[in-house]
Amino acid sequence: DRDGPIPLSWAQQRLWFLDQFDQAAGAAYHMPAALRLRGVLDKVALQAALDRIVARHETLRTHFRQIDGAPQQLIGASDSGFALTEIDLSTLHGHEQEAAVSRVSIDEITQSFDLSSGPLIRGQLLCLGEEEHVLLITQHHIISDGWSIGILVQEVTSLYAAFCQRQPDPLAPLALQYADYAAWQRNWLSGQALQAQRDFWTRYLEGAPGLLELPIDRMRPSVQSYAGGRVDMTLPAALVQELRALGQRHGTTLFMVLLAGWSVLLARLSGQTDVVVGTPVANRQRAEVEGLIGFFVNTLALRVQLEGEPNVTQLLARVKASTLDAYAHQDLPFEQVVEALQPPRSMSHSPLFQVMLSLNNTPGDGPLELPGLTITGMEQEQQSTQFDLVLSLAQEGDAIGGSLTYASDLFDAASAARMGEYFKAVLAGMVGDDECSVSELPLLSQDQREQLLFGFNDTAADYPADQLIHQLFEAQAVA
Repeated sequence: DRDGPIPLSWAQQRLWFLDQFDQAAGAAYHMPAALRLRGVLDKVALQAALDRIVARHETLRTHFRQIDGAPQQLIGASDSGFALTEIDLSTLHGHEQEAAVSRVSIDEITQSFDLSSGPLIRGQLLCLGEEEHVLLITQHHIISDGWSIGILVQEVTSLYAAFCQRQPDPLAPLALQYADYAAWQRNWLSGQALQAQRDFWTRYLEGAPGLLELPIDRMRPSVQSYAGGRVDMTLPAALVQELRALGQRHGTTLFMVLLAGWSVLLARLSGQTDVVVGTPVANRQRAEVEGLIGFFVNTLALRVQLEGEPNVTQLLARVKASTLDAYAHQDLPFEQVVEALQPPRSMSHSPLFQVMLSLNNTPGDGPLELPGLTITGMEQEQQSTQFDLVLSLAQEGDAIGGSLTYASDLFDAASAARMGEYFKAVLAGMVGDDECSVSELPLLSQDQREQLLFGFNDTAADYPADQLIHQLFEAQAVA
């Protein structure tokens, strides 16, 4: 019933409660995107394409209110339109203009959403010149996810191309909407199906450590601020090829190999042999929902146990078994896993895990082409994070690129960059000898070893050889 209140999905309900009771956490769930547009931009066609996207996907015109003591989602009219604001920066030039773009971009990311009234998607079009623009689009995670961004990009591309030529909407009508999925999930995930999933996760995570004790630069605050930073990293093509070969020899995916290496690093840094790493899964196991924009993604808590001095081969077997078990029970929303386990709660860190790993395979990652326009993605400064560390990786040609996002309350950028180098050294050690014990895999690159063993010990200095040691000491005491 689109005219009445609709229950939230489990994932939406968690974000709604976060927004209600922890504004800092709510702001950490903004999903920004920035595109630089070079060429002749048809603003009328762009606005029409964005308006059509909002009309097509109910979730983009949804807002949330508490009704009879429970949060409900309410769907706006199909002609709600897309809130696109234009800002003229064409009178600025050079560094002044780029500084203005950066300032507007940061303001856009940090500006809050009102879940009770919406809209929960908005954009700004920055005019830098007659044939140069920057498009900023920000969504709240409660209505979207990473897979949805790919759908948004694909559909805007098709609609803009059609509307530029004054042609009709070329997209096939949607058979379902996100509200249908939310209602289905509430009905299906109950009774025996719910209990079987809860029983698995209770066994799977029983006895796992509640906190990963990584070496941090500053004492953990009693309440998370969700402030974050980011350092970029690249796994070179030669290493990626060797990682794929390692996975093929042991019947594991590239993600499983990366998870094994990441877990080795976390275990070595923390001194703990039981590590829990979060990872997002698209959670679109039915074909009917593959083309929908909405918050489908689920988070799995993957447990990797390294006790008993396993070698690389043995660890990969453990990671494969553990990951496949978790994948087979991915339907239970993370919020329900937390409820089933009832871990001690703390405002200082997230429950069950504090570190994540993602390997991106969402749709829409190819080059974006629009009539008369050259479009490139823009990196935006990382302002927030929900976790201590988030390692995000994606295929970039034959190499793998990505970033390590860190909680700036805990880590300095230099520490995060150093951990990225450690990770690459661990992976290189794994492909070099898969019979090597994981406790003996190298953490340091050759340059880091040289610095530690020789650079830091290069302390030779001239001294007055005609004086005895106690005379030198006396001179220092006088000084």
